[in-house]
Amino acid sequence: MVVFSSTLFSRAVDPVVPKIAADLGIDVKTAALLSSAFTFPYAFMQPALGTIGDFFGKTRLMNASLAAVVTTTLIGAFASNFPLLVALRIIAGVCAGGIFPVGVAIVGDLVPVHARQVAIGRLLAIGLTGNVIGAVISGVIGDLLGWRGVFFSIGGFGLLVAAIAFFAFRGMNVGKAKPFNLAAAAAGFQSVFADPRAKVCFSSVFFEGIVIHGIFPYVALLLLASGQTHSSYAGIVIGGFGLGGILLSLSLPVLVVRVTERQLMLTGAAGACVAFILISLNMSWYIQAAVFVLFGLGFYMLHNCIQVHVTDLTQTARGAALSMHSSAFFTGQAIGPVYYGYAFGHFGIGVPPLIGAAVILAIGLVCARFLRHRRRGPDLAEGP
Repeated sequence: MVVFSSTLFSRAVDPVVPKIAADLGIDVKTAALLSSAFTFPYAFMQPALGTIGDFFGKTRLMNASLAAVVTTTLIGAFASNFPLLVALRIIAGVCAGGIFPVGVAIVGDLVPVHARQVAIGRLLAIGLTGNVIGAVISGVIGDLLGWRGVFFSIGGFGLLVAAIAFFAFRGMNVGKAKPFNLAAAAAGFQSVFADPRAKVCFSSVFFEGIVIHGIFPYVALLLLASGQTHSSYAGIVIGGFGLGGILLSLSLPVLVVRVTERQLMLTGAAGACVAFILISLNMSWYIQAAVFVLFGLGFYMLHNCIQVHVTDLTQTARGAALSMHSSAFFTGQAIGPVYYGYAFGHFGIGVPPLIGAAVILAIGLVCARFLRHRRRGPDLAEGP
């Protein structure tokens, strides 16, 4: 429930970017930077949050993080100017990193690596369901009640979940607190980078964040260019991306016993590459929605494999490993809207997605070549 409610927030702003711009009297491209205002601090705080989770308790961190995100969102519903809204999104970004990455770290603590692909896939399915519903509901509520209604509705639901989680997590032994030790924290990060896969994993998700997630704030703008003015259409298109990830999550139990990890990476990269090419054609919204299903399916097929390797980088500081993973990923997401704003302005609508196609294909080839599981004992499988 915590992961689901937190992921409702992640794509909820994108469909109503034009409405925020119109209401606050700013340019649409400026309003799109609300995505960067959230993701830059999210990425920046990840190393600290990972250490906090490892030493002071993962469930405790998730509770506090969700409460902070909910509070800033509800206040944001009443923001009267753009600088205030940006400030609130920055605060939300600082705190939000203590939710989903920490949830993945808990999965890493509980599940052996040979079963982790499916377990992470299940958690991912919950998060992606939140993404889909958040994007679609945001578009519908935006058309009916405006962007403030989006903030108020999703913030209110998050408040309910935060209250439930406060009592549900009490007594859980997962992520039990331990005394903080600066030398141990530093050793944890050293253990992460001692594995050569770390550089491949973190650099790959960094560029994924730029070229794939950076385009989401401009979906509504691209639809406006083709004559589609409804926020609900943008929400449906963005929701298609999450639906593709859900389809992957549901099929993972079958895929991991029939398809090698290398094949999953290459197929996912190829699927996302094809989707980028189709996006460059700027077709009707309902066709774009189908393309974004392929987009999400391909991306998560590749990204989920990378994420499994991240959970296997270290056995003693998994929170730190996941925090570095999220830091790299969300730094890319923060840079993405800036990059696309420049690229669309100088190269037109069609060229930037084609660049994205080339980048994601290169990422798939590199990951398929260099990511291999290392054996640590007789109970550790080589991976799918």
